[in-house]
Amino acid sequence: MDLEQLVAIDVHTHAEVSCRQPVDEVWKQYEDAASKYFKAGKRPTIPETIAYYRERRIGLVMFTVDSEYEMGVPRISNEEVSDAARDNADIMIAFASIDPHKGKLGVREARRLIRDHGIKGFKFHPTTQGFFPNDRIAYPLYEVIAQHKLPAIFHSGHSGIGTGMPGGGGLRLKYSNPIHVDDVAADFPDMTIIIAHPSWPWQDEALSVCLHKPNVYIDLSGWSPKYFPPQLVQYANGQLKHKMLFGSDFPLLTPDRWIKDFKEAAFKPEVHPLILKDNAIVALGL
Repeated sequence: MDLEQLVAIDVHTHAEVSCRQPVDEVWKQYEDAASKYFKAGKRPTIPETIAYYRERRIGLVMFTVDSEYEMGVPRISNEEVSDAARDNADIMIAFASIDPHKGKLGVREARRLIRDHGIKGFKFHPTTQGFFPNDRIAYPLYEVIAQHKLPAIFHSGHSGIGTGMPGGGGLRLKYSNPIHVDDVAADFPDMTIIIAHPSWPWQDEALSVCLHKPNVYIDLSGWSPKYFPPQLVQYANGQLKHKMLFGSDFPLLTPDRWIKDFKEAAFKPEVHPLILKDNAIVALGL
């Protein structure tokens, strides 16, 4: 990644439209509900996303979400994301997503993706994957991640996926309380952990875990900064100024809007470069 040329690094972008497989009919209903919740428009392909970020000189971390067990929808392949990163290594980093319910087969996949495809981290979404982060079912995957000293992103807080659908689309919010990540951070102190999003309604839990565990960061994706809880801004300006990362949640929220609102919010000028790029360089080991 050409760090000198980048104005920012977005640590949270989604691969949502594959160039290799059709849109799944079951996933489409969740996508439509999420579009209504986020007021989002047409989803771009992976190459379109890369072009968008290259035009703005913003680096990006991209991943799919493997929710095959809990939601019954096929994932976009990790290989499609890693191939795109290989061909655009000056601006893009690929994370993988593997459902912890895949057990030993998932562990084998993780090792192969790291060895053969240059995967630089992993993404977990406890709500859509249907597991608590501290469930021992996921620990064999964490062991691989920690062994290779790679970061892992965990969705936290409310989920736009399923919002407004009958029964929330069958998804359970309880899995994404960030306090459950505290056990993971304690048991894997050498693994960098990124708690994704303002963690409403559990923002204080996320701040506490991040303050207590040196290996934990928070990415600020999924919300416009003008709506951030005040305690999140307070800690970003103070004790956790080196632990906060820029993330957009693209394409559900664009970096154009996020950065504009960020510059108008109550963040101190001296923390702007830390959040937009410098902290990510450390957290991602760049």
